[in-house]
Amino acid sequence: MIEVLRPGPLATVQDLGRPGLAELGVPVSGAADAAALTLANRLVGNPEGAAALELTLGGARLRFARPSWVALTGAPAPWTLDGRPSPVNAPCFVPAGATVDVGVPARGLRTYLAVRGGIAVEPVLGSRATDLLSGLGPAPLAAGDRLPVGEAAGEFPEVDVAPVPGPPADPVLHVVPGPRDDWFAPGALALLTGSPYEVTSQSNRVGVRLAGPVLPRTREGELPSEGMVTGALQIPPNGLPILFLTDHPTTGGYPVLAVVTTPDLPLAAQLRPGDHVRFRLA
Repeated sequence: MIEVLRPGPLATVQDLGRPGLAELGVPVSGAADAAALTLANRLVGNPEGAAALELTLGGARLRFARPSWVALTGAPAPWTLDGRPSPVNAPCFVPAGATVDVGVPARGLRTYLAVRGGIAVEPVLGSRATDLLSGLGPAPLAAGDRLPVGEAAGEFPEVDVAPVPGPPADPVLHVVPGPRDDWFAPGALALLTGSPYEVTSQSNRVGVRLAGPVLPRTREGELPSEGMVTGALQIPPNGLPILFLTDHPTTGGYPVLAVVTTPDLPLAAQLRPGDHVRFRLA
């Protein structure tokens, strides 16, 4: 059992989500940075899709009722075990009754804490993920919550550290054009890829709102709703892109100028307000 003493700005339970249910209007959801989640799970010997904690801008304090192995990955936040500094991207033993404090990462947004055995909250539609848009899954964590931990299965990995670099200071996301790039002026893609955009404070797990050059259209009105994917750069009437993340709606009516490639989605998930990001054609 893990007791939440302080959740920080936003702490949720996440796994790899609910793929395959978009036709029912159910978003995939799951960890925004799936690569960080799967690494944390591998470090403690869990299946890659086991449920873990996604901590936005750190700030969490947790007490462990029983001896546990944990690993923190993603945005490299400083963290302590009963006041002692501990490493990221490495398995660490937590004695029974010990307290883990996670600080604020200097760069990046989301830190993942996996515990051997996984977070064993009740699944909803086959997943334990918190979906902020639909409300499926457990509510965001609050002080006083108690999280059950599952039984460990499988052998403990023979690794003591995974040297993964943190998010870069000047992130670049690669995109492919379309599917509605014909709704925009001929120079819109060049404008998107020619100047940096700033991540605004109006960003969350649904999407990253960006400020920068306005992307002009050549067609008026809006589309009938059509399917949306994670990484889509949807352009509302103000001409400023919204980069869809994992809790995005399954459909949308604004045209999509370009889509971020799948390998760059973990980097997109680590964008924080004030960051500047550039786009490049893949």
